[in-house]
Order: sequence, then C-alpha cells, then structure tokens
Amino acid sequence: MMTKIAAVQMVSSPEWEANRDRAAALVANAAAAGATLVALPEYFCSMGRRDSDKLALAEAEGAGPIQDFLAALAREHHLWLVGGTLPLRSDMADRVLNRCCVYAPDGRYAAHYDKVHLFAFDNGRESYDEGRTLLAGDAPVAFQAGALRVGLSICYDLRFPELYRALMQPPCDVICVPAAFTYTTGQAHWELLLRARAVENQCYVLASAQGGTHPNGRRTFGHSMVIDPWGEVLARCDEGEGLAIAEFDPARIAQVRMQLPALAHRRL
Repeated sequence: MMTKIAAVQMVSSPEWEANRDRAAALVANAAAAGATLVALPEYFCSMGRRDSDKLALAEAEGAGPIQDFLAALAREHHLWLVGGTLPLRSDMADRVLNRCCVYAPDGRYAAHYDKVHLFAFDNGRESYDEGRTLLAGDAPVAFQAGALRVGLSICYDLRFPELYRALMQPPCDVICVPAAFTYTTGQAHWELLLRARAVENQCYVLASAQGGTHPNGRRTFGHSMVIDPWGEVLARCDEGEGLAIAEFDPARIAQVRMQLPALAHRRL
C-alpha cells in the first residue's frame, strides 16, 4: 500500500517555545500533504548557544513539555511521529542522553532510541565533542509503524554501517536519520552516506535535518531527503525550513530485493 513519508527541516534557535511553534506548523503541513510517517530533525527543540544548555532543557523519561508536545502533535494529526531528538536526563548530572522518541497516531509512546555514536570533530577552525555533555546509548532500535518496520538512527550514526546491519534483522522498510550535520561535514559526506545506507540495506531512508545558520552562529547543512531502495533521491529540501516528502512504495522494495538479492547474499 502506497503511503507518504516526510522529513521536516528546521533552523532551530535556542528558544524552545519558538521551535515548538515552527515544528507544529511544519508537521501540520506534512499531514495536510498526506504524510502518515513524519520525522523531525535532531535537536528540533533547541540549538543552544552552549553545549551545556542541553542540561537545563533535559527532561525525565516520559514526562516533560517536549515529550507532551510530541505526543499531542502525533495524536492531533493522527500520524506516526519520529520526534527528532531531545535531551533526556541520565544518572550523571553533567551528561544527558540524546534521545529520539516515537509516538503513534493515538499519541502513545511507541519507541525510543538513544544515540549510540557521539560526534567529535576538529579541523583547526571548528571543534565539537558531544562526549562532553552526552552519554552514549548502547542498543539499536526498530519499531513497527503499522505495516512499516522503521529503524532509528541519529546524525553521526550514519558513519557506522554496522548499526544499520543490526537494524536489518529482520529488514527495515524505512530508516530514519534525524540530524544536525555541520555544513563542513555535510557538504562532503551527507548525501553520499545516506544513499549508501539506502543501497546497502535496500530500503527507504528518511533523513530530517537542521539546515541553515542558527542564532548560536553554527551552520548546519540541511538537505533533508527521502531516498528509495535503489539510492534515488525522491525529494530534497536544500536549506532553510521546509519538507522533503515522497511516496513510500512497498512494491519498489520488493522489486529491488528480488532483482538484486544482496541482503540474502550476506556471508558475514
């Protein structure tokens, strides 16, 4: 059965209330266009001025304004909502989890995934180290969204194909990649890696990104995409707020996996 899937692109600020309102409007647009699975970007709720801002915004598991908002938004539009990421309190006072929460069309909390791979980068001009404020997750997560099996990953995870292989037992129909890729790394590798993950796993990739220059001065790459199992980019949002929305066609997955049964040929 054909269905529409949508990646929301944002340019989030440090202000939760402003980001909440923009996310609500963009998800409403996706729902109006017929999407039944919608993904928000990483840190949709806040792109802080300092890494430590995540600590003040962090919520307890299952309770808080960000999680309540996501549940209500899924219920209002009766869709599966992959809620980008939000900071979740951990057992360590100076570390939070970067969590992706998923909500069902009735607003039920359906699944969550904690980012496993933590980004670090230093080219002499830009420097990032998520390990200063984040605690890594430790397990791959997939969930059932109606007829679709959906795998979860976050941003830097994209560079680790072994995570996606773990998600393919049994195979996923869609892999979600909420992200906030830097402009530098995104320009070099974002589309390349997304298409590789689609091709090697013969599934759709739904990549929802931050895309623009944020009030904190950081520039994210954007280029949210929907990619099919052959690696074809079906929809793209280059920079700024918007949507990448396309049809999910189960017959396309079946065709690709039948004509080139690479998943069945795995040896290792």
